[in-house]
Amino acid sequence: MNPAQIFEKLQALPPDKQAEVFDFIEFLASRSPTPSDREVAAEDWNNAGFSQLSMSQAMRGMEDEPSLYSLDDLKERWG
Repeated sequence: MNPAQIFEKLQALPPDKQAEVFDFIEFLASRSPTPSDREVAAEDWNNAGFSQLSMSQAMRGMEDEPSLYSLDDLKERWG
């Protein structure tokens, strides 16, 4: 179906149904990312970047906490 066929069918509908079609098109457009949104998402959120961000957020504030254990607390040492 090409845009001209869609337009013809839309023109044949009563005004209230045309408004429904328009609302549905807006709904679909709001759920679908635009090409520029997909490019930004691909550039900004690769797996390594997301992993680094999530780890930094999880560890946020922990650098100020006192160390609970020392090397003397280890039962076995490797390497």
